[in-house]
Amino acid sequence: MPKLGSHQSISGGLENAVYAAAKLGFDTVQLFSKNSNQWKAKAIDDKAVEQFQKAIETTGIVTPLIHDSYLINLASPKSELFEKSLNAFSDELKRAAKLNVDWVVMHPGSYTEDTENNGLSRIAKALNDILADVTLPVGVLLETTAGQGTNLGWKFEHLAEIIAKSSCPERLAVCFDTCHAFAAGYDFRSEKTYDETFTKFDDIIGLEKLRAFHLNDSVKDLGCRVDRHAHIGWGKIGQEAFSYILNDPRFYELPMYLETPKGETNHNGKLQDWDSVNLQVLQSLINKTH
Repeated sequence: MPKLGSHQSISGGLENAVYAAAKLGFDTVQLFSKNSNQWKAKAIDDKAVEQFQKAIETTGIVTPLIHDSYLINLASPKSELFEKSLNAFSDELKRAAKLNVDWVVMHPGSYTEDTENNGLSRIAKALNDILADVTLPVGVLLETTAGQGTNLGWKFEHLAEIIAKSSCPERLAVCFDTCHAFAAGYDFRSEKTYDETFTKFDDIIGLEKLRAFHLNDSVKDLGCRVDRHAHIGWGKIGQEAFSYILNDPRFYELPMYLETPKGETNHNGKLQDWDSVNLQVLQSLINKTH
Protein backbone atom coordinates (compact mmCIF):
# COMPACT_ATOMS: atom_id res chain seq x y z
CA MET A 1 0.00 0.00 0.00
CA PRO A 2 1.31 3.47 -0.82
CA LYS A 3 2.02 5.73 2.15
CA LEU A 4 -0.40 8.64 1.73
CA GLY A 5 0.21 12.05 3.27
CA SER A 6 -0.25 15.77 2.79
CA HIS A 7 1.51 19.04 3.43
CA GLN A 8 0.49 20.43 6.82
CA SER A 9 1.02 23.74 8.62
CA ILE A 10 3.67 24.12 11.34
CA SER A 11 1.77 26.96 13.00
CA GLY A 12 2.29 26.68 16.75
CA GLY A 13 5.11 24.15 16.41
CA LEU A 14 6.61 21.58 14.05
CA GLU A 15 4.85 18.79 15.90
CA ASN A 16 1.46 20.23 15.00
CA ALA A 17 1.93 19.25 11.36
CA VAL A 18 2.37 15.63 12.45
CA TYR A 19 -0.70 15.64 14.68
CA ALA A 20 -2.80 17.30 11.98
CA ALA A 21 -1.81 14.67 9.40
CA ALA A 22 -2.59 11.82 11.78
CA LYS A 23 -5.96 13.32 12.74
CA LEU A 24 -6.94 13.40 9.06
CA GLY A 25 -6.00 9.73 8.64
CA PHE A 26 -2.71 10.11 6.74
CA ASP A 27 0.28 7.78 7.03
CA THR A 28 2.90 10.46 6.43
CA VAL A 29 3.36 14.23 6.31
CA GLN A 30 5.24 16.96 4.48
CA LEU A 31 6.09 20.20 6.26
CA PHE A 32 8.31 23.26 6.22
CA SER A 33 10.92 23.39 8.96
CA LYS A 34 10.50 27.19 9.15
CA ASN A 35 8.53 30.03 7.55
CA SER A 36 8.82 29.31 3.82
CA ASN A 37 8.84 33.00 2.88
CA GLN A 38 11.62 34.16 5.22
CA TRP A 39 15.37 33.69 4.96
CA LYS A 40 16.10 33.62 8.67
CA ALA A 41 14.60 31.19 11.13
CA LYS A 42 14.79 30.41 14.80
CA ALA A 43 17.12 27.50 15.46
CA ILE A 44 15.50 24.16 16.22
CA ASP A 45 16.23 23.60 19.91
CA ASP A 46 16.23 20.33 21.82
CA LYS A 47 12.68 20.90 23.08
CA ALA A 48 11.36 21.29 19.52
CA VAL A 49 13.15 18.09 18.49
CA GLU A 50 11.71 16.23 21.48
CA GLN A 51 8.17 17.43 20.72
CA PHE A 52 8.49 16.52 17.05
CA GLN A 53 9.82 13.03 17.80
CA LYS A 54 7.12 12.48 20.43
CA ALA A 55 4.49 13.37 17.82
CA ILE A 56 6.01 10.89 15.36
CA GLU A 57 6.10 8.11 17.96
CA THR A 58 2.63 8.84 19.31
CA THR A 59 0.87 9.00 15.95
CA GLY A 60 2.80 6.37 14.01
CA ILE A 61 3.40 8.83 11.17
CA VAL A 62 6.21 7.53 8.92
CA THR A 63 8.72 9.07 6.46
CA PRO A 64 8.08 12.77 7.18
CA LEU A 65 9.40 15.01 4.41
CA ILE A 66 10.65 18.59 4.65
CA HIS A 67 10.04 21.03 1.80
CA ASP A 68 12.61 23.80 1.46
CA SER A 69 11.89 27.54 1.41
CA TYR A 70 10.39 29.00 -1.76
CA LEU A 71 12.98 31.80 -1.64
CA ILE A 72 15.90 29.49 -2.42
CA ASN A 73 17.24 29.62 -5.98
CA LEU A 74 20.46 27.66 -6.54
CA ALA A 75 20.37 28.47 -10.28
CA SER A 76 20.47 32.24 -9.78
CA PRO A 77 23.23 34.13 -11.64
CA LYS A 78 22.98 36.94 -9.07
CA SER A 79 25.80 36.42 -6.58
CA GLU A 80 23.97 37.81 -3.55
CA LEU A 81 20.85 35.66 -4.09
CA PHE A 82 22.96 32.63 -4.94
CA GLU A 83 25.00 32.92 -1.72
CA LYS A 84 21.88 33.42 0.38
CA SER A 85 20.32 30.38 -1.30
CA LEU A 86 23.45 28.31 -0.73
CA ASN A 87 23.49 29.10 2.99
CA ALA A 88 19.73 28.69 3.35
CA PHE A 89 19.62 25.28 1.71
CA SER A 90 22.60 24.11 3.75
CA ASP A 91 20.61 25.15 6.83
CA GLU A 92 17.56 23.26 5.56
CA LEU A 93 19.56 20.02 5.48
CA LYS A 94 20.95 20.62 8.97
CA ARG A 95 17.47 21.26 10.33
CA ALA A 96 16.20 18.07 8.70
CA ALA A 97 19.05 16.08 10.20
CA LYS A 98 18.29 17.45 13.66
CA LEU A 99 14.69 16.29 13.27
CA ASN A 100 15.83 12.89 11.94
CA VAL A 101 14.12 13.50 8.57
CA ASP A 102 15.80 11.65 5.70
CA TRP A 103 14.97 13.90 2.73
CA VAL A 104 14.48 17.57 1.86
CA VAL A 105 12.52 18.25 -1.33
CA MET A 106 13.42 21.30 -3.42
CA HIS A 107 12.56 23.06 -6.66
CA PRO A 108 15.87 23.05 -8.58
CA GLY A 109 15.82 26.78 -9.39
CA SER A 110 15.42 29.42 -12.08
CA TYR A 111 18.20 30.70 -14.36
CA THR A 112 16.44 34.10 -14.88
CA GLU A 113 18.47 36.23 -17.36
CA ASP A 114 21.22 33.63 -17.84
CA THR A 115 21.09 30.34 -19.82
CA GLU A 116 19.59 26.95 -19.09
CA ASN A 117 22.98 25.21 -19.22
CA ASN A 118 24.60 27.70 -16.85
CA GLY A 119 21.68 27.38 -14.47
CA LEU A 120 21.94 23.58 -14.37
CA SER A 121 25.69 23.79 -13.79
CA ARG A 122 25.20 26.23 -10.91
CA ILE A 123 22.65 23.93 -9.25
CA ALA A 124 24.94 20.92 -9.57
CA LYS A 125 27.96 22.79 -8.19
CA ALA A 126 25.92 24.29 -5.35
CA LEU A 127 24.60 20.88 -4.31
CA ASN A 128 28.11 19.44 -4.47
CA ASP A 129 29.40 22.19 -2.19
CA ILE A 130 26.47 21.88 0.22
CA LEU A 131 26.58 18.08 0.46
CA ALA A 132 30.35 18.18 0.99
CA ASP A 133 29.79 20.59 3.88
CA VAL A 134 26.71 18.89 5.33
CA THR A 135 27.92 15.32 5.70
CA LEU A 136 24.91 14.36 7.80
CA PRO A 137 22.76 11.51 6.44
CA VAL A 138 20.18 13.71 4.71
CA GLY A 139 19.39 13.52 1.00
CA VAL A 140 17.90 15.91 -1.54
CA LEU A 141 14.79 15.20 -3.61
CA LEU A 142 14.78 17.21 -6.84
CA GLU A 143 11.16 18.01 -7.66
CA THR A 144 9.79 17.90 -11.18
CA THR A 145 8.54 21.39 -12.02
CA ALA A 146 5.92 22.87 -14.35
CA GLY A 147 8.48 24.93 -16.25
CA GLN A 148 7.04 28.38 -15.66
CA GLY A 149 9.28 31.15 -16.88
CA THR A 150 12.93 30.12 -16.60
CA ASN A 151 12.35 27.41 -13.98
CA LEU A 152 14.50 24.31 -14.36
CA GLY A 153 13.47 20.74 -13.61
CA TRP A 154 10.52 20.47 -16.00
CA LYS A 155 12.43 18.14 -18.29
CA PHE A 156 13.58 14.75 -16.99
CA GLU A 157 16.90 15.56 -18.68
CA HIS A 158 17.40 18.53 -16.33
CA LEU A 159 17.19 16.33 -13.26
CA ALA A 160 19.35 13.62 -14.85
CA GLU A 161 22.06 16.18 -15.61
CA ILE A 162 22.13 17.51 -12.05
CA ILE A 163 22.43 13.96 -10.69
CA ALA A 164 25.08 13.03 -13.28
CA LYS A 165 27.21 16.03 -12.22
CA SER A 166 26.92 15.18 -8.53
CA SER A 167 29.93 14.12 -6.50
CA CYS A 168 27.57 12.11 -4.27
CA PRO A 169 24.67 10.97 -6.48
CA GLU A 170 23.52 8.53 -3.80
CA ARG A 171 22.22 11.55 -1.86
CA LEU A 172 20.15 12.86 -4.76
CA ALA A 173 16.80 11.48 -5.92
CA VAL A 174 13.51 12.73 -7.40
CA CYS A 175 10.04 13.70 -6.22
CA PHE A 176 7.50 13.38 -9.07
CA ASP A 177 4.85 16.10 -8.85
CA THR A 178 1.87 15.05 -10.96
CA CYS A 179 0.55 18.56 -11.60
CA HIS A 180 4.02 19.85 -12.52
CA ALA A 181 4.90 16.93 -14.79
CA PHE A 182 1.54 17.17 -16.57
CA ALA A 183 1.92 20.94 -17.02
CA ALA A 184 5.42 20.30 -18.38
CA GLY A 185 3.95 18.06 -21.09
CA TYR A 186 4.22 14.54 -19.66
CA ASP A 187 0.91 12.74 -20.16
CA PHE A 188 -0.10 9.75 -18.00
CA ARG A 189 -3.90 9.75 -18.29
CA SER A 190 -4.18 6.47 -20.20
CA GLU A 191 -2.42 3.15 -19.77
CA LYS A 192 -0.43 3.84 -22.93
CA THR A 193 0.73 7.34 -22.00
CA TYR A 194 1.35 6.26 -18.39
CA ASP A 195 3.68 3.50 -19.55
CA GLU A 196 5.37 5.84 -22.02
CA THR A 197 6.02 8.54 -19.40
CA PHE A 198 7.46 6.24 -16.76
CA THR A 199 9.48 4.30 -19.34
CA LYS A 200 10.95 7.65 -20.38
CA PHE A 201 11.64 8.50 -16.72
CA ASP A 202 13.38 5.15 -16.29
CA ASP A 203 15.45 5.60 -19.44
CA ILE A 204 16.56 9.14 -18.59
CA ILE A 205 16.80 9.17 -14.78
CA GLY A 206 16.13 5.64 -13.55
CA LEU A 207 13.11 4.51 -11.54
CA GLU A 208 15.41 3.64 -8.64
CA LYS A 209 15.85 7.41 -8.21
CA LEU A 210 12.11 8.01 -7.77
CA ARG A 211 11.57 8.26 -4.01
CA ALA A 212 8.35 10.25 -3.54
CA PHE A 213 5.28 11.69 -5.25
CA HIS A 214 3.34 14.92 -4.89
CA LEU A 215 -0.23 14.03 -5.86
CA ASN A 216 -2.00 17.05 -7.33
CA ASP A 217 -4.49 17.48 -10.14
CA SER A 218 -3.93 20.38 -12.56
CA VAL A 219 -6.18 23.39 -13.18
CA LYS A 220 -4.49 23.95 -16.55
CA ASP A 221 -4.11 21.56 -19.48
CA LEU A 222 -1.29 19.32 -20.69
CA GLY A 223 1.89 21.20 -21.58
CA CYS A 224 0.62 24.57 -20.33
CA ARG A 225 3.79 25.21 -18.26
CA VAL A 226 1.57 26.76 -15.55
CA ASP A 227 1.73 25.52 -11.93
CA ARG A 228 -1.81 25.50 -10.54
CA HIS A 229 -2.87 22.62 -8.31
CA ALA A 230 -6.41 21.21 -8.19
CA HIS A 231 -8.23 18.67 -6.04
CA ILE A 232 -7.92 15.04 -7.15
CA GLY A 233 -10.29 14.47 -10.05
CA TRP A 234 -11.27 18.13 -10.31
CA GLY A 235 -8.64 19.11 -12.85
CA LYS A 236 -7.39 18.23 -16.30
CA ILE A 237 -5.58 15.08 -15.17
CA GLY A 238 -8.57 13.21 -13.75
CA GLN A 239 -8.92 10.33 -11.30
CA GLU A 240 -7.89 7.50 -13.61
CA ALA A 241 -4.28 8.70 -13.86
CA PHE A 242 -3.96 8.63 -10.08
CA SER A 243 -5.29 5.07 -9.98
CA TYR A 244 -2.40 4.01 -12.25
CA ILE A 245 0.14 5.47 -9.82
CA LEU A 246 -1.54 4.13 -6.68
CA ASN A 247 -1.80 0.60 -8.08
CA ASP A 248 1.65 0.41 -9.65
CA PRO A 249 3.56 -2.23 -7.63
CA ARG A 250 6.82 -0.41 -8.37
CA PHE A 251 5.58 2.46 -6.18
CA TYR A 252 3.84 0.62 -3.32
CA GLU A 253 6.52 1.60 -0.79
CA LEU A 254 6.85 5.23 -1.83
CA PRO A 255 5.38 8.10 0.20
CA MET A 256 2.85 10.22 -1.70
CA TYR A 257 1.92 13.69 -0.48
CA LEU A 258 -1.09 15.85 -1.34
CA GLU A 259 -0.44 19.53 -2.02
CA THR A 260 -4.00 20.27 -3.06
CA PRO A 261 -5.84 23.49 -2.05
CA LYS A 262 -6.73 23.79 1.64
CA GLY A 263 -10.09 24.54 3.23
CA GLU A 264 -13.37 22.79 3.91
CA THR A 265 -16.24 21.60 1.73
CA ASN A 266 -19.64 19.96 2.07
CA HIS A 267 -19.04 16.31 1.23
CA ASN A 268 -21.47 13.42 1.73
CA GLY A 269 -23.79 15.67 3.70
CA LYS A 270 -21.26 17.09 6.14
CA LEU A 271 -18.52 19.70 6.34
CA GLN A 272 -15.14 18.05 5.77
CA ASP A 273 -11.54 19.15 5.41
CA TRP A 274 -10.50 19.12 1.73
CA ASP A 275 -7.44 17.02 2.65
CA SER A 276 -9.74 14.38 4.10
CA VAL A 277 -11.90 14.42 0.96
CA ASN A 278 -8.89 14.08 -1.32
CA LEU A 279 -7.57 11.25 0.83
CA GLN A 280 -10.89 9.42 0.52
CA VAL A 281 -10.75 9.79 -3.26
CA LEU A 282 -7.22 8.37 -3.37
CA GLN A 283 -8.14 5.47 -1.09
CA SER A 284 -11.14 4.66 -3.30
CA LEU A 285 -8.78 4.27 -6.26
CA ILE A 286 -6.43 1.77 -4.61
CA ASN A 287 -6.73 -1.79 -5.95
CA LYS A 288 -9.02 -0.57 -8.73
CA THR A 289 -8.52 -2.77 -11.78
CA HIS A 290 -7.86 -1.39 -15.25
